[in-house]
Amino acid sequence: MCGINGFITKTDNHPNNLAEQIHAMNDRIVHRGPDEGGTFTYPDELANVALGMRRLSIIDLSSGSQPIFSDDNQKVIVFNGEIYNYREIREQLRQKQVVFKTKSDTEVILRLYEMEGEEAFGKLDGMFAFSIYDKTRDKMFIARDFFGEKPLYYTDATDQFMWASELKSMVDFLSEKPKVSKKGLNHFLRLTYIPAPYTIYENIYKLEANHYITYDLKSHTYTVNEINTSKTVFDGPLSFQEAKKKTRELVLESIESRSISDVPLGTFLSGGVDSSIVSLCLSELTDKKIDTFSIGFKKASFDETDKSRIVAKLINSNHHEFIIDEDDLKDNIHEILLNFDEPFSDTAALPTYLVSKKTRDYVKVALTGDGGDEVFGGYNKYYVGKLNNRYTSIVPEALHGLIRKASNVLLTTKDDKRGKRFKVRKMVEAVNYKGDYYWDIISLGNTENQLKDLILPDKFETDLFAEYRDKLGIQKPKTLNDFRTIDRALSLEGGMLAKVDRTSMLCSLECRAPFLNKKLWDFTLGLPENFLMQGWNKKYILKEAFKGSFPNQFLEKSKQGFGSPVGDWLKSSLRAELESYILPKFLESQELFNVENTTRLVKDHLSNKKDSTYSVWAFYCFQKWYVNMYERSYAL
Repeated sequence: MCGINGFITKTDNHPNNLAEQIHAMNDRIVHRGPDEGGTFTYPDELANVALGMRRLSIIDLSSGSQPIFSDDNQKVIVFNGEIYNYREIREQLRQKQVVFKTKSDTEVILRLYEMEGEEAFGKLDGMFAFSIYDKTRDKMFIARDFFGEKPLYYTDATDQFMWASELKSMVDFLSEKPKVSKKGLNHFLRLTYIPAPYTIYENIYKLEANHYITYDLKSHTYTVNEINTSKTVFDGPLSFQEAKKKTRELVLESIESRSISDVPLGTFLSGGVDSSIVSLCLSELTDKKIDTFSIGFKKASFDETDKSRIVAKLINSNHHEFIIDEDDLKDNIHEILLNFDEPFSDTAALPTYLVSKKTRDYVKVALTGDGGDEVFGGYNKYYVGKLNNRYTSIVPEALHGLIRKASNVLLTTKDDKRGKRFKVRKMVEAVNYKGDYYWDIISLGNTENQLKDLILPDKFETDLFAEYRDKLGIQKPKTLNDFRTIDRALSLEGGMLAKVDRTSMLCSLECRAPFLNKKLWDFTLGLPENFLMQGWNKKYILKEAFKGSFPNQFLEKSKQGFGSPVGDWLKSSLRAELESYILPKFLESQELFNVENTTRLVKDHLSNKKDSTYSVWAFYCFQKWYVNMYERSYAL
């Protein structure tokens, strides 16, 4: 696990400047790899090349230093991540007389590329971002894994092409400060994150999951290509009992592959279905007591540590429980939010950082339950998507307009509890009759109509998700697989995985998500929908596959989620800062927001007139980023 950087200059540049810049880029991400760093520079007639990386040593501690070179020194790689099937690939290559100098997965990628070129990328099971410079072809290849677990940003600037694991490695080295992207702004304020290929900056992009860049050093042009991954074909159709058995086998197989490590590892244990199953399986795969880690809140409505204690006792783990309150986060909020380098307002980022920080005191690697909801159909929003079809077929659109108005009055909440009233109102607001309602369901910050009121007309992006509909081939999402496919492309890559990567790597902790296994994904895509969601029972087949290992009805217990009471914090410890962001002079100078509507939104929340936690928190996170980037003298 590391962080990578790189750039290619388009103009003459002295070799000393190459080394100076790549070292400086590496210095920005020391937290991603505190164990060691490495660089490579190559001044060339076509272009000057520089590669860099910071390493968090997990596998092959003694000989896995990077960069790694081919035998003829004509190819070089820097790599961030883990390849879970590297041992199998290594053995296959050894049988073809390939000789290895290290025991690292990094070298396996390079050797496989030497044998198969870009087709090698699709054979890697893992989380990764890497760049390979091939002098023999005058090309640079930059790749990102299937789910987008590891980040990769790039920009094609006037004088250089740059890429990096984090934006902070690039922004300071641009010839001029980048402008706010209109698409990035709209995506963030709607979704609470920015999905690939966009960022908050104009002309800076995220490489999409399961894609790679080919940069031609002769022409200084590049293409973005999808990685050719073969789909795992399963015998079928399977009966439910056969599918249940296969589910357990695949989950155990994935957890075993993701537990390979030369350093201690443990699990995040929230007490929910996914983390409980991961912890149980890991305990069964080892003859030693495993370490489990959970975090809870002193605010009772947010605390669920009782569930994690049940599992910890069941599997006899070394359980570490950390209870936090507002004061524990106050000193860290600034660092956590700004480490994303662009606006990000998933409220779970704050506790994820704290559990990562405390876990790092004991282990270097943690397995998580992330991805279980996408792979097995576990989100409440999937119900809402199905219900919308029924609702709009029964309730006339005109009548729904009256219901929506009534819900805004009768179901308005005044605090940050997010109970049934909050959820019902959110569902009513998401309903639409155009067939694209799912985009509003996943818009946790603001719906399309809400955003139209919040920002200025010339900053509003119409039909924001059109390119995703076209790319995914889902114009009007209706099925569970439609919803899950959209989530894999947007919510998982841009939200969940970005949150876990930035917060854990800020603490130099590697997180692995066993449910994010392409074989598992292919398997569940081929299952009948009612195997995944039976009536109101979510993740049905997963729970059925493991229910015999847990106390009766344990996997049926509802779980709130890994959030934070930020709505309350905005009214207390963060209030002064938030109020400074709605000063008319400041808002007018930004030329982004409707001053009157934005001010009303924030003041209504602060005065307990109406709880607008998600929308106001997104606004707060954007302004905190904006001030740090463009108005540092204004910051409180």
